[in-house]
Amino acid sequence: MPVHLPLGIYEKALPIEVDWYERLDLARNVGFDFVELSCDESPERQARMNWTAAQRRDLRGAIDRSGVPLLTMCLSAHRALALGSADAGTRRKGLELLQKAIDFSLDLGVRIIQIAGYYDYYGTVDDGTEERYLDALAEGIAWASEAGLMLGVETMEGANVVDSIRLAMRHVAALNSPWFQIYPDIGNLAAHGFDVGEELEIGHGHIVGIHVKDSRPGEPRRVPFGEGVVPFVKAFQKLADLGFRGPVLIEMWNDNRPDSMDLIGAARQWVVGKMLEGGLIDDGAL
Repeated sequence: MPVHLPLGIYEKALPIEVDWYERLDLARNVGFDFVELSCDESPERQARMNWTAAQRRDLRGAIDRSGVPLLTMCLSAHRALALGSADAGTRRKGLELLQKAIDFSLDLGVRIIQIAGYYDYYGTVDDGTEERYLDALAEGIAWASEAGLMLGVETMEGANVVDSIRLAMRHVAALNSPWFQIYPDIGNLAAHGFDVGEELEIGHGHIVGIHVKDSRPGEPRRVPFGEGVVPFVKAFQKLADLGFRGPVLIEMWNDNRPDSMDLIGAARQWVVGKMLEGGLIDDGAL
């Protein structure tokens, strides 16, 4: 049987000033299987987690009419609402947002919430930071478990973060829940100088999704595909060897450019070509 993996596009790559039906329909027209929702530091995107039943019903209608699900959510708001913060109020707000995100995901059909591996991005990391982060995650995992929803920690850019799959696996082992796994970003891994294939091997059996972007050391975002250091074919070969069958998400930021649809179409074609070359998918799946 042909191998077909769900290939998605990040919400921030799509036009902003359109309604949800049009946004999802545009993604479908380019050939994407799903869209990844963003819940970042902006008040506007966090406010979605407080949407009324009617607002959520409207979005479910857009999903039904377009045929394009919101399969995953990138919950990067914890960059500011740090789960490892020494400030109890900040941790509480971060946990409140996580609980709302879980409830929102249940209503909208989101299957995986990607948890940012930021211990305390804007704060001061001390001896207790990692422990506070894990304690907060344990609470979130309990809610996700009750909901039957997957949480996946993302390997991040920067210092004092979950920067590798090796480190992420240490947290997965410590928290020991089937509802908490790894959603790595191969661009961030490569920007840090890690051997991407070796890192993916370490995560075997615990990778629930993949963020795909190009990068360079010190430049983890907005690097055009093919102009960075990410060994895409090697990464996709390793994922194929590991029997990976989860969602693959192209992460881009197009900032509402008028040519954004051309850009994501070209990115899809480029990434699919590397997936074919690496044997992660085959021609029969296209």
